[in-house]
Amino acid sequence: MKKSIPVLALAFLGVFSGVARAQSSVTVYGILDAAVSHDNNGGPAGSVTSLDSGVQSGSRLGFKGTEDLGGGLKTNFVLEMGMNVDTGTSGQGAAFGRQAFVGLAGDFGVVNFGRQKAVTYDIMDDLDPFNIGLAGDAGRLFQTTNRRNNAITYFTPNLNGFIGSLQYGFGEVAGNTAASRLVGASGSYAAGPFLASLAYEKVNDASGNDSARKTLVGATYNFGVAKAHAAYEANKGTGALDTRVWLLGVSVPVGAGAILADYTRVTDQARANANANQIAVGYTYNLSKRTNLYTSFSRTANDDLVAYNAGAIGATDKLIDFGIRHKF
Repeated sequence: MKKSIPVLALAFLGVFSGVARAQSSVTVYGILDAAVSHDNNGGPAGSVTSLDSGVQSGSRLGFKGTEDLGGGLKTNFVLEMGMNVDTGTSGQGAAFGRQAFVGLAGDFGVVNFGRQKAVTYDIMDDLDPFNIGLAGDAGRLFQTTNRRNNAITYFTPNLNGFIGSLQYGFGEVAGNTAASRLVGASGSYAAGPFLASLAYEKVNDASGNDSARKTLVGATYNFGVAKAHAAYEANKGTGALDTRVWLLGVSVPVGAGAILADYTRVTDQARANANANQIAVGYTYNLSKRTNLYTSFSRTANDDLVAYNAGAIGATDKLIDFGIRHKF
């Protein structure tokens, strides 16, 4: 049967084919990720089995490009939309909700303008053995923010293994430049098998008051037969926000795949009986350079006053998934 491409899709592709002719280099890329998940979160509604999208990596379609401006200066851009493979809908509630920025690069480094990854997200992605995905996703207990709107981010060039970044997010509140403002900074040093990273973020509330501060530090070391992972996060803010989160993990290459495991614990410095811990294991198997299968399991146990990942205060969450991921 002959199939036709919807008119809207043709128009969309036409726009970017024009961009491709105008730029020095444009790349179309993406990830399709789908998994069957079973989650028993201890809530009154009971467990649920579902087909989910973006379990190991968020499903996406992206366009990135560069133009050589001469004299070592380049312009770059990224437009990246999230999508839900299970329903065909868009993700993040925006056309390009994952990333949308334009910038300049040269000997001075890189400066980007737009919706971008938070500095803590970039750092955590390297520290987490699950790369902020699967059932062991560090974001289930760490307070890592994925993306920032209205942001300017500067990255230093690689200085003998060190790369730093500075990020400023405009609050865009009339008459109050401090309202909803974000400032962040990070630094990473890599030398052979060793990586060490540090990141800090400070976010103001709608009145311009200091409402949340986050410090993240961690390291990895690749022994060859296995890589060790460690991370620590301190969160402070208004009200009773005063938590510490730490992670110890390992990733072990096995043939065409890898075994992943970690233990994460969050402790509340302001309240008693408000801690939680998570243990997670996973396995990925590469069918090719671009396609892999995966499975993972996590168990989150809560104290009586909290409900991390759970459907009820003090409940225990158990999550297992089996999926496939394809990159293009």
